[in-house]
Amino acid sequence: MTTDKIFATSINCIDGRVQNPISDWIKKNYDIDFVDVVSEPGCDSVLSDNDLNNTSNPIDSLKSKTMISVSAHNSKLVFVSGHHQCAANPVSKDQHMAHIKKAVDQVKSWNLPVDVIGLWVNESWCVETIS
Repeated sequence: MTTDKIFATSINCIDGRVQNPISDWIKKNYDIDFVDVVSEPGCDSVLSDNDLNNTSNPIDSLKSKTMISVSAHNSKLVFVSGHHQCAANPVSKDQHMAHIKKAVDQVKSWNLPVDVIGLWVNESWCVETIS
């Protein structure tokens, strides 16, 4: 007998140091079986940018990929993260927090049938929830 597996979606940076901590944390804290990853360098900064006239802005691509995860895998949650020592978004922790909060609002504006949660990966590579 096959049981349905539960998916979540993580929108995060391409930095390989954050992939496992985020995925492991989501699985442990939300009883998730699989985490689909949608990655972009400095995604918290990218998603917090409201300049949609910028032709190099990848928000549409991030949205499209996230929608595939939600529709095809019935993803139950979407997580948006930023992290310590981000090469693509080399700003202070406070600025990352502001970016993550704006990024969460951006993803919520897509009106997906899921909760959207912000995450921070700190200097110890541990995951923290951003409220």
